[in-house]
Amino acid sequence: MSSSSSVNASEPPPATQPATPPETRVLRQFRIVFNSVKTHFRQVEREAGVGGAQLWALSVIQSQPGIGVTGLARELDIHQSTASNLLKALVERGLVAAGREGMDRRSVALRLTPAGSEVLSSAPMPFAGVLPDALSSLDASTLARLEEDLSKLITLLEADETSAKVPLAQL
Repeated sequence: MSSSSSVNASEPPPATQPATPPETRVLRQFRIVFNSVKTHFRQVEREAGVGGAQLWALSVIQSQPGIGVTGLARELDIHQSTASNLLKALVERGLVAAGREGMDRRSVALRLTPAGSEVLSSAPMPFAGVLPDALSSLDASTLARLEEDLSKLITLLEADETSAKVPLAQL
């Protein structure tokens, strides 16, 4: 018998660790996702001085000068009242200018101010946030599976689905 096999023979067998249950593994994955999103929001706040939803709004206004509140709400997939509140803070800080333009003086056109452009230039990417960016990188079949599986989870949670239109940064 070789010395290596005699050493192995005298050692007790390694203790078998119980397998981690799938629900625990998935919970850990949710924690990783939420932590990643939270970390990005903190980085945005630290580097740009605005919240994640505000940064996304600034980037949409920059890419679509003259967009209205309704269009912004649609682009961010949030309630119009939430978009109005978000804009109020951006206008008060001088990052966005809201004015009535064109023939229809009822609608408000949004434009980035130089200060708003400066905020965007100092902000970390992606402007829309890490989760929307990652989701947009997934293929259609993966997204369909995720949607179906998360729908089942939402049903089991008996979750309030009105929160679907609330920005993650505000949760």
